[in-house]
Amino acid sequence: MKTPEWLKPGLYGAAAGAVALTIVGFSWGGWVTGGSAEAMASDQARVDVVAALVPICIEQSKQDPLVLATLAELEGASSYQRRDLLMKTGWATMPGSSDPDRGVASACMEILAAQF
Repeated sequence: MKTPEWLKPGLYGAAAGAVALTIVGFSWGGWVTGGSAEAMASDQARVDVVAALVPICIEQSKQDPLVLATLAELEGASSYQRRDLLMKTGWATMPGSSDPDRGVASACMEILAAQF
């Protein structure tokens, strides 16, 4: 079987174009691998869950009769101790859970600090 002369350069051009398209797509086109997409989706899901649970934390703080004393204690604490103190109050422990959530505690602390 005889192949046309233009076939070999055409195949080389197609291969070079595919490589160039892949490089451009992953570099500037926003393409990602499946693993990267899963990691990005997992991170975004965690952010969304924390955002959904923060109002519960705020409401639990409002229901606490010691809220003013607790906020004064939180205000006097250093920034890295505040989250742990807030977790000890139970405000970051969601209904149905036995352990407080660190992400919720951090986000709740930011909102409480802005309100008071």
